[in-house]
Amino acid sequence: MKHTKKKITPGLNLCCAMAGVLACLALSSCKKYLEAKPDQSIATPSTPEDLEGILNNYNFVNARYPSAGEIAADNYYLKTGDYNALLEYQRNFYTWQKYGKNLGTDYMAPYNAIEYANVILDALPKISIREESRKRQIEGSALYIRAAYHYALAQLFCGVYRPARADKDLGIAVRLTADIADKPVRTTIANTYIAIIADLQKAIPELPPLADTKFHVSRCAAYGLLARVYLSMSDFPNAGKYADAALAIYSTLIDLNKVNANANVPFPQFHDEVIYDARVAAPAALQQARAKVDTLLYASYAANDLRKAVYYKNNTDGSKAFKGTYSGQANGALFTGIATDELYLISAEAKARASDISGALQRLNTLLSKRWKTGTFTPVTGTDAAQVLTRTLEERRKELPFRTLRWTDLRRLNEEPARAILLYRNISGTLYTLKPGDLRYVFQIDEEAVRLSGLEQNP
Repeated sequence: MKHTKKKITPGLNLCCAMAGVLACLALSSCKKYLEAKPDQSIATPSTPEDLEGILNNYNFVNARYPSAGEIAADNYYLKTGDYNALLEYQRNFYTWQKYGKNLGTDYMAPYNAIEYANVILDALPKISIREESRKRQIEGSALYIRAAYHYALAQLFCGVYRPARADKDLGIAVRLTADIADKPVRTTIANTYIAIIADLQKAIPELPPLADTKFHVSRCAAYGLLARVYLSMSDFPNAGKYADAALAIYSTLIDLNKVNANANVPFPQFHDEVIYDARVAAPAALQQARAKVDTLLYASYAANDLRKAVYYKNNTDGSKAFKGTYSGQANGALFTGIATDELYLISAEAKARASDISGALQRLNTLLSKRWKTGTFTPVTGTDAAQVLTRTLEERRKELPFRTLRWTDLRRLNEEPARAILLYRNISGTLYTLKPGDLRYVFQIDEEAVRLSGLEQNP
């Protein structure tokens, strides 16, 4: 599998089309975004190279995922001075305050990426492509991108999936066309997830098992994302089914004994566990110099657990900073793509919940054997499914910090009273708390989008 980025220069038509999209989407004050029909003078993609050029634009397709959930999660804490230095919206995210001003990177940017996918899907039937496999891969990739960003938005701007209420509670505005005359309307949570799953199911047969490079979409990545989606819905049979389907295609794990624990960037981009590479640009709150790793999280690693040294580094004040991102970036950009370690844990959790103890332990021990110092790992054993599940969730907590997954885990596990937790922050003696099931687990929609479109705001 190639691990280098292809540099494809989009043609003039593509540049014009993207300029039109950004003009209408990025500038939220432009009423064209919500009300006017598309400017017919704007050129649209007209060749397969144009469509592939969009898919190869890493910054717009792979790097527009929101960071709000990670800012609000409990992987870290901020000192008062660092908190006070943040922009207003990040301070409010950190302390779980309702805030909807200027959420461009967390609200508009994901919708920009969805619009790119819709431009491709709308244009594809009108473009002649001789190679059927090429056409199918373009379509499958765009469907995946649209699903992935809709899913990311759903983790922030609508409530957790509850089967009994999903057809009543408000979801997000699902965008299935690039036609900006189609004004955004919020659908239900049920229909939000139906759309996400439908896109991924349709994408799967169109995609190759593995991609030619890891920032391109593959069938394995689509299976992996489906597993993540179903896990967030607490649909454990389907979560396990698709995690296993992905691992049947690609299951490589890195032996941390072979990773340089002293390196500032221990994992290169596109390393062996990565199936699909995607990331968020780390906001100021999550910069290594500011974000101090939660002390209980750090203390949960055993002395011979290599993640303790590979994932974290010492700060001069004795606190810890996270360095173990799979993004391969030294600038604090966080990985949010699909990797094999997450899939092992989804599979293990699904099996434990189904009382398949031996299957759960096999998945868990396969992962952990690559995480401990050589000669020190004792395989996890057990005969009680509930205990195996608890251990699996503990290892998920330690394996996947700062992956933009923790916020979703908090939301779904808060639905289980025995696993619900109270979050708190302390800023200059002022205590902020977030109770399980609190309405603040749902972020405010960008106020400008609400003003221009009439979208119903979250309470």
